[in-house]
Amino acid sequence: MAFTAFRDMKPFPQLMFSVFVILVCFLAFMIISVVATIPFLGFDALMNLSSINELTDPGTIKVLKYFQVVQAVGLFIVPPIILGRLFYGNISEYLFLNKSFTSASVLLVVVLVFVTAPFVNFVGEINSNMVFPEWLSGVEQWMKSSEEKAEEITRVFLKVDTYGGLFFNLFMIAFLPAIGEELLFRGVIQRIFTKMTYNHHWGIWITAILFSALHMQFYGFVPRMFLGVLFGYLLVWSGSIWLPIFAHFLNNGFAVITMFMIDKNMLSPGIDEVGTSSGSYYMAAISLGLIVVFMLMIKRQNTGTQLKLEIKN
Repeated sequence: MAFTAFRDMKPFPQLMFSVFVILVCFLAFMIISVVATIPFLGFDALMNLSSINELTDPGTIKVLKYFQVVQAVGLFIVPPIILGRLFYGNISEYLFLNKSFTSASVLLVVVLVFVTAPFVNFVGEINSNMVFPEWLSGVEQWMKSSEEKAEEITRVFLKVDTYGGLFFNLFMIAFLPAIGEELLFRGVIQRIFTKMTYNHHWGIWITAILFSALHMQFYGFVPRMFLGVLFGYLLVWSGSIWLPIFAHFLNNGFAVITMFMIDKNMLSPGIDEVGTSSGSYYMAAISLGLIVVFMLMIKRQNTGTQLKLEIKN
């Protein structure tokens, strides 16, 4: 017998209930994962997990990566599956997993991700140099400290010496976030805000802001928000969640592979900073122009499959 009690909820109650499900899933997965480490780490080490800060210890890095994977599954992948079942009944249809897209769109997305880099790096460089007024110095210091900690952990995660480590990083940093974050943000949250505002554009931008804010890396807030906007329009203009998932995977995957190749001296260290120099205005402008062109091409390629506004509920 189908469970239909949640299918007639209005958008705002849906949003509040979604937050509740996300928190419950996250806490449940974290508790289970922590308990599961007892046979391997011991009870004493378990009690000291909150104080882990020795990022030069390989054992610590393995533990942090383990919890990173658990977080990706519990926070991003499981909740949208549950919500799709409760809100709609058909998980695949609710999350736009049953929609196809043209092969030309795949090629366009590959090129899009490449041409996006200079503009995203340019905006990121401006964002990273933001300065707060004196009366917000405490907030600024907290944000800088959070950013530095996140960057340090990212560097440690990305620094691997083997191809096995590279493939695991692609799984942890590219594959899981691409699946989970797109299912949750574009599949669930963007749908809710679009229904709430009766406007795809509002749904896309509000969701992109939340998407960036959740990462708690404020000196990279704007470029991450911009990527969220691109992913949102890819969903609306293609009608398929698979296109933003693919774009998200490529964006993260290219970063992982680039850092690996730089560490192996296979690429120049400055290649991942294209668009950040003081004279890069023209490069950023060209990049932005190409982004618009390729996004419109993707929209045209998928004419007839674009998402329609839902005014029910």
